[in-house]
Amino acid sequence: MMIDITLEVNGASKTLSVEPRRLLADVLRHEFGMSGVHIGCAHGACGCCTVHLDGTPRLSCLTFAVQCDGASIRTVESLGGSEADHVLQQAFKSEHGLQCGYCTPGFLMTLAPFVEEMVAQKRMPEEGEIREAMSGNICRCTGYQGIVAAVRKAVTVGLDAGAA
Repeated sequence: MMIDITLEVNGASKTLSVEPRRLLADVLRHEFGMSGVHIGCAHGACGCCTVHLDGTPRLSCLTFAVQCDGASIRTVESLGGSEADHVLQQAFKSEHGLQCGYCTPGFLMTLAPFVEEMVAQKRMPEEGEIREAMSGNICRCTGYQGIVAAVRKAVTVGLDAGAA
């Protein structure tokens, strides 16, 4: 049995027929070409598949596509495009917050709303807050220090831009 659904992915709307058991991660990768949606564990433990579903970070490997009918979905491709110019992407690069890069899209999609919230509150988060915010994501290559530094730098840039 197939079910017709409509998804808005990074601003582009598309209607397609999917099996009820088809995962959002698979639909995003195969039907929309969003290669930044990585499937690391397929069990919701690593965070590599994190996307924004109607503005909220969500694990796409644990979400059925049919649950998202009519929803607005943002993937990592929506952040900085091919130039990777989102403030958090730039901070990950300058602060060595990535190594192999496989987990990076999930971290970016998890931490972008956190950075925005800290800038809106006009405050620098404590290290423990940053680590709590990223606790649903696993990186097998880094010691997380570069990621914490990247979040601090992105918040600093955001705060400086707000002061200007």
